[in-house]
Amino acid sequence: MQQTQNESRLQYRISGADDRFSASLAVEIQEAGVELVHLKITADRPGIPPAIRLSWERPIVDVQGVWHPNGYRGRGLSPDWFAGYRSNAASSAPVVCLFGGDGRSRMTFAFSDTLNPVVCKAGVHEETAEFHCSVSLFEESVAPLERYEATLRMDLRELPYYDSLNEVQRWWSGLPGLAPSFVPVAAREPMYSTWYSLHQHLTPEAIEEQCREASALGCRTVIADDGWQTANNERGYAYCGDWEACAEKMPDMAAHVGRVHALEMKYMLWYSVPFVGVHSQAWERFSAKMLYTIEERGWGIVDPRFPEVREYLIGIYERAMREWKLDGFKLDFIDSFNLPADRKLAFGDGRDLDSVPEAVDRLMSDIRNRLSAIDPDVMIEFRQAYVGPCMRKYGNMFRAADCPNDAVENRVRTLDIRLLCGETPAHADMLMWHPGEPAESAALQLINVLFAVPQISVRLDRLPAEHAEMVAYWLAFWKEHRDVLLDGHLEPHQPELLYPLVVASNASKLLAAVYQPRTIVPLDGELPQTVILVNGTRAEGVYIECVGDQDEWQVEIRDCRGKKEERTSWTPRAGIHLVDVPPAGNATLTRK
Repeated sequence: MQQTQNESRLQYRISGADDRFSASLAVEIQEAGVELVHLKITADRPGIPPAIRLSWERPIVDVQGVWHPNGYRGRGLSPDWFAGYRSNAASSAPVVCLFGGDGRSRMTFAFSDTLNPVVCKAGVHEETAEFHCSVSLFEESVAPLERYEATLRMDLRELPYYDSLNEVQRWWSGLPGLAPSFVPVAAREPMYSTWYSLHQHLTPEAIEEQCREASALGCRTVIADDGWQTANNERGYAYCGDWEACAEKMPDMAAHVGRVHALEMKYMLWYSVPFVGVHSQAWERFSAKMLYTIEERGWGIVDPRFPEVREYLIGIYERAMREWKLDGFKLDFIDSFNLPADRKLAFGDGRDLDSVPEAVDRLMSDIRNRLSAIDPDVMIEFRQAYVGPCMRKYGNMFRAADCPNDAVENRVRTLDIRLLCGETPAHADMLMWHPGEPAESAALQLINVLFAVPQISVRLDRLPAEHAEMVAYWLAFWKEHRDVLLDGHLEPHQPELLYPLVVASNASKLLAAVYQPRTIVPLDGELPQTVILVNGTRAEGVYIECVGDQDEWQVEIRDCRGKKEERTSWTPRAGIHLVDVPPAGNATLTRK
């Protein structure tokens, strides 16, 4: 069955329904340029639905790029035969923004079903220079159903693309069952992570030594990563599943956590949620309750549709929180709760749920609720790409996917998260660099993630003195200006060029960071009392363009270690000016 409707600025079609399932849609005009397309699919009795597609076309007029949550460094247009952008509760999100060279959206569409597998497409049709767009459902194996409802939100207003995406996250947050988790103050403080600095070679002494240094620098939480639970240091997850502290490494976890607390730092612990390894005691118990196994690697992914699986996992976290006085959890690999394409779902046989996405939702919701009952301020971190609207229900920290030592990638990934995460704090992937780096180059690791919460992961006790000064300065700078960096109006410009200019502003402050030499910062409109220019390059100077003559400003310039280089008064005229900001330094302009 195929159904078409014409009461819209676009012509929508439904295809794929059969004699068992009927499909219909209705268009609701929410406001000028915004319409909601309500899709309803029904059957007389439960059954596995066929793949169903909602599709439409749009002329390619003044569109230079595509933004979607997993874009990373790719923002180009794709042909209509490409696979599309897949999403589900634990991976990405169903939203696509087509934007022009002026940074304004030409079409932004998002889907309300953020739980189940969805494929969004906007591909170039070569014969007509149109976008062939679609939202496809049930392409993956799903549980039987007899009723399905969802809504496509179509926004054709030419808003700045970042404002259009912000409206999408606000829409999602207002949908039933998608209210974001509470964010404790500690989730917005700089953190220290053991992963890149210590890897699996964890001991209480090593962690506490780094915590003493990190606390002095202003970090308020340590995340102890993989390695605390096993004596095996060969990476991999064949020893996961029991989640008991390794006696050889952590003989008294509670006492260790207590000593870290005495340093005025909170303690988070890493867990790979779905993995049970062949060398664990849990393997014998759960080997028949797997979604699938990776035999050549020696571990499996447990099936959350079994109630005893969910209870086992939740109980582990509850006990650890109570017995060790943990403040939070780094819950990893949630995106592994997916059935490989070549396998079919099994039902019944002790499972109390048929749908894997619904079981993951139940598991993660119960984890959140039961840990919050112990400590309402519990922190739960998730890693990109499981940072979509469903994950905001369960967690309150979203970290960029691993990109060690890659400042540019860290900038791109944190900003991609920021564009959809609302008040949920985005965290940088852990920052690391070689001790032989010039201080200005090492500082770029921090400067590139200014608009996210920093996580440090270098051996602080081995840092050269100039690096230690640099880290102390930029962490203090970040905390001083957190109000605008995290909470201000965010404008990441030119995503197709990997955000070479990022501006954040509030009523009293505007902060602009440039990441490409000779980028011009436009200072137009009514400026706040303070303007801060950050030079995120190795080149000298930051260019600004004043639309009109300005009042007198007090200018203070500092280098990458916070050393004051110049303090002067300046009354800029209309036009382009070069402010002498040193590489990895900043200038503060304060209206007199």
